[in-house]
Amino acid sequence: MLTATDLSQLQSKGISEEQVHRQIANFQQGFPYMKLQRAARVGDGIEKLAPDEIDGFVDYYHHNLEGLTVVKFVPASGAASRMFKDFFGLLQDPDHGTKYPKALEALNRIYDFAFDQQLISKMADDGHDLSQELQQRNYTMVLKYILTEKGLNYGFLPKGLLAFHRYNSHSRVPMEEHLVEAARYGKNVDSTARLHFTVSPQHRQLFTELEQSVKGRYEKELGVTYRISYSEQKPSTDTIAVDLQNQPFRDEDSSLLFRPGGHGALLENLNEIDGDLIFIKNIDNVVPDHLKGETCRYKAALGGLLLQVRKEAFDLLNRLDKGDETAVTAASAYLQDTLNVPPPAGRLIDQEYIRSKLDRPIRVCGMVINQGEPGGGPFWTLSDDGTVSLQIVEASQVDPHDTSQQEIVQKATHFNPVDLVCSTRDYQGKKFDLIKYRDPKTGFISHKSKDGRELKALELPGLWNGSMSNWNTIFVEVPAVTFNPVKTINDLLRKEHQPEA
Repeated sequence: MLTATDLSQLQSKGISEEQVHRQIANFQQGFPYMKLQRAARVGDGIEKLAPDEIDGFVDYYHHNLEGLTVVKFVPASGAASRMFKDFFGLLQDPDHGTKYPKALEALNRIYDFAFDQQLISKMADDGHDLSQELQQRNYTMVLKYILTEKGLNYGFLPKGLLAFHRYNSHSRVPMEEHLVEAARYGKNVDSTARLHFTVSPQHRQLFTELEQSVKGRYEKELGVTYRISYSEQKPSTDTIAVDLQNQPFRDEDSSLLFRPGGHGALLENLNEIDGDLIFIKNIDNVVPDHLKGETCRYKAALGGLLLQVRKEAFDLLNRLDKGDETAVTAASAYLQDTLNVPPPAGRLIDQEYIRSKLDRPIRVCGMVINQGEPGGGPFWTLSDDGTVSLQIVEASQVDPHDTSQQEIVQKATHFNPVDLVCSTRDYQGKKFDLIKYRDPKTGFISHKSKDGRELKALELPGLWNGSMSNWNTIFVEVPAVTFNPVKTINDLLRKEHQPEA
């Protein structure tokens, strides 16, 4: 199936022949759907913290960081092109503006965006007046100045570098908002704040240039020293595309077509982060300063809860090492009552079982009450071996033809805003190999096209889905104000992204 040229192509990407055969087998066999047992709810898989509990965990977090390294991990490789889908549609079809009402709304409120002054300046450089062009409904010109290299080039920049929020004398891009957040809850005891951004190769220099221009100012303003690092999605995590007969899809030059493996590919990047606590949050889920208080409070609370659980789990494992006869019973109860790991029917609950379940990476995940936003949700799921566990499940992982499974989906009360804090060291201080805790059977197959030809693409198990399938998991309800993603340009018109009234 693979030629000498193919093998050379694989070698250049760091992909083994075995990987390719395994991926093609996945296309042929498909991935099994998740087996949902029930939706996780408050009191049944989701904790709801009382105000005094939140205060207690915030306090615990800030007073127990001695000797620990905190890192903020921000997936930031996504291009902003999807944000401007309607803008691109109107640009290509300017005579049918009514087909793009959201684009027209955004253009009519152009002065409510944090980038308006930049746009005015770019157009003025070429002798154009933004207000005049809008009055004359010359939308094509305005859109070109927003989307292309002629002006701001926003249609081709990463989302993390677009002006999101306006302040009195300046605007901020999401990367800057993450720096400010990190100074509030991601600061280590030595006043360093460590952030790691996963970026695209073509945008890396733009991120580093921004860092160089703003880092010193924020360090001075916020009393912090930043340690910022970057990584790119590894070529070895790309996945092969196939045709509709599950044969390797080839480009016109006969080379194999590989595609990025989705956000699950970032497990390799996360696996290289050296930290005791790792906060994970998407690049576009940021708010202006006047709304940061509640977000940072809950982040610290989730961190405090994780630190407490981590300490209790480590203490139990150390007791097992010392031969404490009461530790097995105590650890068994802890697994079930705190870590949501009920024992499978008929399984002997001995020290070997306890260790296999207790000595794992831990994640505490914020969950928001479902208000119709897209995204996966928290469910109790059933594995083939009878194990019941808490998982974040995407809609595409549930059999659309199974009525009973779809009924469970409809009963879900919460969804996943990607608000995680993780512990990736074991009780002896060694880093876990996170790849070992991924469920390879939770990938995705999607249908795409290239050059007018249909193909099938493979996504790796999602970073917070199947990639963390075998972690110990705690879900906590967090308020909706902590979740303000920007999926389209119009989302920046929401009050949460506007200056304080």
